[in-house]
Amino acid sequence: MRRMLFTAALALYALHQDFWLWGSARPLLLGFLPPGLAYHAAYTLVASALLGLLVRHAWPAELPRGLSESRETR
Repeated sequence: MRRMLFTAALALYALHQDFWLWGSARPLLLGFLPPGLAYHAAYTLVASALLGLLVRHAWPAELPRGLSESRETR
């Protein structure tokens, strides 16, 4: 699972550079949204989901999960 998440993070990093949309401002999506902005809105949602998966499945066990745990160890 961690290897798959790492690969997804690398793919997402590569997809962040949307050079194929740099020169196009048309057609507008939903009548007002340029394609580059729509792409980055979707990218942000996918990145948020991936970060949630990374925290859930790849968080190191030796790190505290919450503020209350870190206060108890002091």
